[in-house]
Amino acid sequence: MLAKMTVKNQLTLPKAVITRFSGVEYFDVSTDGASIVLRPLQRSRAEEVRERLAQLGIGEQDVAAAVVWARETKTGKTGPREIGGAKLRGRK
Repeated sequence: MLAKMTVKNQLTLPKAVITRFSGVEYFDVSTDGASIVLRPLQRSRAEEVRERLAQLGIGEQDVAAAVVWARETKTGKTGPREIGGAKLRGRK
């Protein structure tokens, strides 16, 4: 199969190749010296995580409070914290 490079350094890949990677938007591009290697990248799950946090009612302040709580428990400090309506306690 052939792929043509345009004057803008874009490659047009054959449909037979692209159909094997449906849903893939991005490819990691590298070279092994004599060849160009394209590896499909998985879609980031960051947006899925943000949506799930929103469904659970967890906002930025809740995440910040959780980080503070986790750091306090690591240093041995104790004290109640409230995150998303749930009380969290540090280690004793």
